[in-house]
Amino acid sequence: MMEFTEDRIVEMIRSKFNVIEVTRGVYSMEFEISDIDYSAEFEDIARALEGARYICRLVRQDGKPYIIVQKYAPQTSGRILNSPWTPRIMFIVVCAFVMIDGYVRTIQLNDITYVGEPLQMAGIYTLALLGILGVHESGHLAAAHRHRLKTTWPFFIPGLPIIGIPTFGAFIKSGGLTINRRILFDVAIAGPVAGAVVAIIVAIFGAWTAPVIDEHTAAALMRNNVLSEFQLGEPLLMHAALALFDKGGSGIVIMTPLLWASWIGFLITFLNLLPAWQLDGGHMARTMMNATIHRYATYGSILVLVVLNFWVMALLILVLSFKNSSVTTLDEVTPLTQDRRRAYVGIIALAVLCAPIPVGILP
Repeated sequence: MMEFTEDRIVEMIRSKFNVIEVTRGVYSMEFEISDIDYSAEFEDIARALEGARYICRLVRQDGKPYIIVQKYAPQTSGRILNSPWTPRIMFIVVCAFVMIDGYVRTIQLNDITYVGEPLQMAGIYTLALLGILGVHESGHLAAAHRHRLKTTWPFFIPGLPIIGIPTFGAFIKSGGLTINRRILFDVAIAGPVAGAVVAIIVAIFGAWTAPVIDEHTAAALMRNNVLSEFQLGEPLLMHAALALFDKGGSGIVIMTPLLWASWIGFLITFLNLLPAWQLDGGHMARTMMNATIHRYATYGSILVLVVLNFWVMALLILVLSFKNSSVTTLDEVTPLTQDRRRAYVGIIALAVLCAPIPVGILP
């Protein structure tokens, strides 16, 4: 590993920035610099010093920009998360859970109306659901690679097959420090947008192939407890997919494994887009607001989940937000670009379109 002396660090900073004053402390060095756009230069310096285990931050103090450099000890995630086998084993477990969930659901639906051969439908369901999640995480990975941000492979989270949802999504861990708000925003937005595109495709195909039972037959099946009304809410995008094939206006649409996969995909996208905690939407929101406002946004997101009757997720976000409320970047001075701010308006719209609208609101 390259060693950096204080003199060498001073020389590096002076070669990239117009330094007004240097203050050397016991544990850190502060460089007052002129107030111009140094975002690209700072990114280069921050990456170089990170390799030598120095943290370099660009902050504003008393209205003036400062670069603060100090030594740090990199945090370790523990043997389990660091093991290359952990994400592989978790992926295999999730695949098994999704297959089991799809197989059992198909058997149950075939008692009402034939939707397909159970093993075949389980395979299609697995490809659809893991395709949504996989593309979501691939979006993060592609954006991180573009910005030279080191990350782990995705960790897929097992869920509760049959009695709930078979997977609670996936996550990747950053292997380095996030330089500035623009990088944080780009990495955060790439996953949900990519995953939502696949979820829409799955929803359209699921709506096209979903059988419809007339209301009289459905009422008889409900009286015999063979069929129950879907009570978890319908995303506007799923509603639009059904309307595309003139389904849902009259009769009862059967929630096939494909439609269920798209519903889970929309739900995970919606949850990730909430401006809360360290969700993707939380990271995007944090690039435009300070920590205090972001905490209020987290509480607002929790309230939205309570209104939508997703109490477990609301409590989970509440508990986790006390541990670590939001992410921070090394460069807290460089603002987000206008294009990214406009993109966030689209993210808010996407969150609304993916939200599970309570039963009875949609026609």
